Amino acid sequence: MSKPLHLLIVESPYYEDITNELIKGAVDVLEKAGATYDRISVPGAFEIPAAIRFAADATSDVISARTSYDGYVALGCVIRGETSHYDYVCGETARGLQELAIKDRLAIGYGVLTVENRDQAWVRASVDKGNKGGFVAEVALRMIELKQKFGLIE
Repeated sequence: MSKPLHLLIVESPYYEDITNELIKGAVDVLEKAGATYDRISVPGAFEIPAAIRFAADATSDVISARTSYDGYVALGCVIRGETSHYDYVCGETARGLQELAIKDRLAIGYGVLTVENRDQAWVRASVDKGNKGGFVAEVALRMIELKQKFGLIE
């Protein structure tokens, strides 16, 4: 019997109600797949890639008693405001997560919504509509399967 997949959900609760809906969708998918998960919260979307890197580094030592993660689910929401801050946060968050996926071969589901307003966020986050949280949890699970197929993890 193989051990269940274990993932880390990294959430940015800046827009707490939207993030909670994303989490609801992600948790449902992970539980249905028989995966286990831990959750951590970071101040904003910009901090998500660093938190994933910290977790990957902390669990990379096979002698360590710490739990290692098969994959990661990044969840949060960035809503455009009146300044260019939105562009930097969105771009750097996406770049950071993509860099972790490519350079470090981490299986990551990217669920940071980048939207113009709360209505757009709710359409994407709602488990009854877009269910982006559930979708990105599926993405993380599929990327783990792909890593297994290529012999990168057992």
